[in-house]
This record gives sequence, C-alpha cells and structure tokens, in this order.
Amino acid sequence: MHKIDRKRLLLLLPLFLGACATEPRLEVVTTSSRSSECVVLLHGLNRSWRAMRPMAESLQDAGFTTSNVDYPSQAGSIEEIAPLAVSTGLEGCRNSGATKIHFVTHSLGGILVRYQNEHEPIADLGRVVMLAPPNHGSEIIDKTKDWPGFELFSGDAGSQLGTGPDSIPSQLGPVQFELGVIAGTGTINLLASAMLPNPDDGKVSVVSTKVAGMRDFLIVGDSHRFITRSDIVFRNTENFLKNGMFLDSDKALMNQ
Repeated sequence: MHKIDRKRLLLLLPLFLGACATEPRLEVVTTSSRSSECVVLLHGLNRSWRAMRPMAESLQDAGFTTSNVDYPSQAGSIEEIAPLAVSTGLEGCRNSGATKIHFVTHSLGGILVRYQNEHEPIADLGRVVMLAPPNHGSEIIDKTKDWPGFELFSGDAGSQLGTGPDSIPSQLGPVQFELGVIAGTGTINLLASAMLPNPDDGKVSVVSTKVAGMRDFLIVGDSHRFITRSDIVFRNTENFLKNGMFLDSDKALMNQ
C-alpha cells in the first residue's frame, strides 16, 4: 500500500474538492405557465444540484420547466452513473407533462448525456447546452490519476475523463443532436492551469470543450467553478434553447 503524500494530497484538494451528493435526489420546479418544454440540469464532478440552481431559476424565469438532478458523481463509473442521472431527469420532465426535453450540463454532466444518448437515444431530446465539458478529456486527470488519494476526490467517473484512447470522451462519436458549447477562460487555479493547454478555465482547456457536430460555440471569461452562475451564460443558454444559437452580440464581445 502506498503511503499518502500529504503535500500532494493538499495540492489535490483545490482541484477536486467540492460539494458531493450523497443520495440521488431530484428538484423539479414547474413554471406557472406549465411549459411543454422542460430542461434537465446535470451538475459536474464533486458538485451537487445546488451548483445548477441559479441556472434553473434563470430558465424558469424564461418560461421553462426544470428538472434539476442531484446524482452521486463519485458513486461509480460513467457507464453506471449516466443511466441513473439522465433517466432521473427525463422522468422529472415527462411527469411535468413536457413534450420536448432539453439539457443544460456542467463538466462531467455533458459526458453523461453524450454517453447515454449514444447508447440509448433520447426520442424527445430537444437542444443541449454544455458548460465547460471535457469533450476531449482533461490533461489534469492524465497527470494526477496516479497520485495517492486521487480516487478519494474523483471516484471512478473522474478517472475516466483523461485524454488517452481508453478514456470515455475519446470513445464517444460526434454529437447527433443540436448542441451549443460554452467554454471559460477565467481560471482561478494557477496550479491546475499549469497542467493544461492555454487558454483554460482551471479544469478544462478551451480546445478540449469542442466536439464534432456542435452547432454553436461561445467563449466567456468565467472559471470552471463559476461558469454555472454567470449572467452572460444564462442569457446565451436561454437563447440557444429557444433559437438554436447563441447571442451574436455576446459571442462577438467574448471572442475579441
């Protein structure tokens, strides 16, 4: 058994530590208009439904029903977690009476949707917006997966998010649905950024967020952690779900 390197363990804390769901739960909020369109929200690794609540509230104000899923991101592999998280969200939307179901995801949540839809296509799938998705994996996983204590923070799913040929992102094909990707550049973690190609958001490089088949792409100045609570991200997400594109004015501004 390896002796845990305390210095490396402390370095890992800001990379992976977060609010982790302990039990599967679901928050479904129905708008007063009882919209026929519902949005499933899936948080990222080591996060919880609370991370997606600001986005859910923004979408509710825009007239959507939301199904904000709390899934245990450390409780198994992507193959095990994806059916649980996606089906829970779909059930919440379908029970609300929605006939079109969109997804808004953060980080690992985007890979869960890609994996599940590729293995079991979602018939009533509408549009998808992915925030900071590791669509080609993250070099941070490559460089830290052998560190003592890694599994304490990443779980099996996190270890599958590297850039090698055996990683889950590397095994997925082009997306077959209407997808908009929003990438961040406002890293607040210099240690993590040193492991990534620039520009990056502190966990995922901008180039890694892109994927074949996506319809639109937007870069914003937010970090990986806080991209889920940005006003410009809210506005662009709403516009993509409604119109299939991001706002041109915001896109032009943020790409300058």
